[in-house]
This record gives sequence, structure tokens and C-alpha cells, in this order.
Amino acid sequence: MSVRAFYGRYAALYDAIATAPGVARWRAVAADALDLDPGDTVVEMGCGTGANLRHLRERVGPEGTVVGVDLTRPLLRYARTRVRAEGWANVHLAQADAARPPIGRADAVLGSFVVGLLADPAAAVDGWCDLASGRVALLDATSSAHPVGSLLNPAFGAFVGAGAPADALAGSVQQALAGGRARRRLDERVRAARDALAARTADRRHEERALGFVGVTSGRVE
Repeated sequence: MSVRAFYGRYAALYDAIATAPGVARWRAVAADALDLDPGDTVVEMGCGTGANLRHLRERVGPEGTVVGVDLTRPLLRYARTRVRAEGWANVHLAQADAARPPIGRADAVLGSFVVGLLADPAAAVDGWCDLASGRVALLDATSSAHPVGSLLNPAFGAFVGAGAPADALAGSVQQALAGGRARRRLDERVRAARDALAARTADRRHEERALGFVGVTSGRVE
């Protein structure tokens, strides 16, 4: 099943998870990592159902601009409903590939839980750095190196395998449960994205949450 078909089928479940209180706190940390100012233009790659839009708009204010990019139409329907309900005239949505966004320039770029789904995350992040004049931030989940969290890595692998399309992580649910293949592939892609960000930015920061399973990595484009 393709990424678009998978997330389209489970859009309602995805939205419930994406807006859960604990996840919302991670999203606020990611938005803070961008060091946004009122009037800025910020682009979110892989905006999904729009769970980050409120956090981003609060930081750029009504005089700023927020653009959300996602490939999956059912997810964007949730995001559009959210935008209309809030009356956010300065929040815009585009159905497009986060790896090839139809964006010119922006002050900042956020990618949340998306690089693990990209075939070439390093190239995508490099492209995002070309767009941004300020900071680029990545919010991602990976295996944990935390003393307690690492004990839960097998369970995390099962969650990753069950919660993502097989072709996006190059392994079926059964393979993920058997050997953590989906988890390792996710870790590789997130690592590649973070390395690409490090190569293009200064003033880098990294913060971990949820026993080390969730990380926010950011840097200012040089």
C-alpha cells in the first residue's frame, strides 16, 4: 500500500494521535525551535491533518504566513476543516510532495514525522535548506538510547511496523515484528536527515522527549 493510500485510509486515527495532549507538547517544542518572529513565513512539510498549524500561527501572528504541504488528500481535508473553523486567513495548504515542494522562499521550514517516509530524506532536507533563510527543524521518532527507553525499542519497532505503510519503510508488519527491520530503516532515514541538516546549518540544537524516542533537531541555515 502506498503512503498516500495508507494515511488516507486511516486519516481519522492519525488525527486522533496527532492531536493527543502529549504529542501536542512535542509539536510546541518543534515550533519553538524555529525561533519564529511575528510576520515570518513558515512552511511545514508533511503537515498531515494540521496538528502543527496552531503552534506555527501563534508564533508568526496574523501578519505572518503559514503554509502546510502534504501529499494525502484525506489528511488535508482535516487540515482545511481546522483552518476554516479557526478562521485563519493567513494559513494556506497545498497538496504536494514534501520532497519536491512547490515553494519559493520561506523564513523557516518544519518537517514533522515525515523524513522517515521519504525515499531520500537527505536530499529532501537539503532542498528545504535551500528554501529557508532562517531555521529548519525536524520533529521525529526513532529508537531510543535512553537507559529505560532502550528496553522498549522492540515494542517501538512493532509500533512502527504496524503504523506505517510497508512500502514506505521497506518491510511488512511481520518483518518488523520479527527483526525490527522497519525500525532500523526508520532510524537510518532520520539519521540521514539529521546529518543533512547538520551539514547545512549552524547554531544547531537537539532536544529529546518521551524517554528518547522523540527528538527535535534544528539549525540555522548558513
